[in-house]
Amino acid sequence: MNLRDLVYGLYARRVEARLDHAQVPKHIGVILDGNRRWAKASGGTAAQGHQAGADKIQELLGWCSETDVEVVTLWLLSTDNFDRPESELTPLLGIIENTVRDLAADGRWRVHHVGTLDLLPAHTQTVLKEAEQATVGVDGILVNVAVGYGGRQEIADAVRSLLLDHSSKGTSFEDLAEIVSTDLISEHLYTRGQPDPDLVIRTSGEQRLSGFMLWQSAHSEYYFCEVFWPAFRKVDFLRALRDYAARGRRFGG
Repeated sequence: MNLRDLVYGLYARRVEARLDHAQVPKHIGVILDGNRRWAKASGGTAAQGHQAGADKIQELLGWCSETDVEVVTLWLLSTDNFDRPESELTPLLGIIENTVRDLAADGRWRVHHVGTLDLLPAHTQTVLKEAEQATVGVDGILVNVAVGYGGRQEIADAVRSLLLDHSSKGTSFEDLAEIVSTDLISEHLYTRGQPDPDLVIRTSGEQRLSGFMLWQSAHSEYYFCEVFWPAFRKVDFLRALRDYAARGRRFGG
């Protein structure tokens, strides 16, 4: 351990000691950004960057467990990412599959997929379904793995699901128009039944949501971190929690 690591470790313990667990967000959404730029800066390949980012996930979940976070949503692959070259996308999907398998095998996390399954290769769909089924009874942090996820797509899928549901019940268009509400639409989101994210963290210095949980994040707090995701440290995580705790959430009131 070098001197800088020692200093950061001492600082992290100091921040953690002062953290009020009553003010910790219960649901954290994380935009894991900067894998490719981290790899480029390190002289590595895109696949190496994605693997380094995947290796960081278990660390993050461990930190969340220590601080009483209950739900974590990890954006692993967006609908826009399908525009990437196949030479990058294929290895990335393999890394995601291995990551999801590892999360399920760990035994501490309850895995839930959020996204459009139909956009994904059959073997990726199978991995996601098996991980969710294998961890359904786990009493630990609920980990939403956002794979093939887009915020606009989620809202469109929710509306489609709502229409199909009420069509099967024989509800007329006029009656549905009378009862449709934000709560009704929420019941058809990928995250139905879950609390909305209290805090959304994005790494790499980018300051935008890029379509992440557009519906659910209406009242979320945002924390933008300069470091690339593979370099994200516990002290960065604790700073985000400290910053969140210092804010006065008014929810429009």
